[in-house]
Amino acid sequence: MNLASVVLLAFAMSTDAFAAAVGKGAALHKPRFTEALKTGVIFGVIEAATPIVGWGLGRAAAPYVSAWDHWIAFVLLSGLGVLMIRNACMADTTVPEGRPAKHSFWLLALTGFATSIDAMAVGVGLAFLDIGIIPVAAAVGITTLVMVTFGVMLGRVLGAVVGRRAEVIGGIILIGIGTVILIEHLRAMP
Repeated sequence: MNLASVVLLAFAMSTDAFAAAVGKGAALHKPRFTEALKTGVIFGVIEAATPIVGWGLGRAAAPYVSAWDHWIAFVLLSGLGVLMIRNACMADTTVPEGRPAKHSFWLLALTGFATSIDAMAVGVGLAFLDIGIIPVAAAVGITTLVMVTFGVMLGRVLGAVVGRRAEVIGGIILIGIGTVILIEHLRAMP
């Protein structure tokens, strides 16, 4: 996996968290930068940890599915991409009236975990490709931290509509990465 793929993957994995962060920012009453940064750190740590967990699970199963690894990665990434696009198209854009000044840690952690399930599945797919997970997880975590922090502040201004578009773009990127992996492996076969 080259640097461009890692960067695109990190961006794709953080777009659903970005979309949630825009919604979180829109739901708050004038969130401050410290609230946005706290949200970014929580989401970033969770988003970095889940692909490592997925990678560990995938490594345990890799000897049994090595002949099909590129197809598994393609199906997982493409399926997640389609799911992200579908969820973005079906998202509820209403904002409650009584807006709090900040969100609780547990609400943020739960939201961060919910948006990181796809990163765990990507970790499983990357294990089949024998890719070092630590640089990828770090890139995903840092990208998520930055995008979520920015997303909360952007949500303060723009509302929830932007978040849905970001998730669609992330879904398209995941489908593209899955397709590239499949094509590279099919071309390499004798």
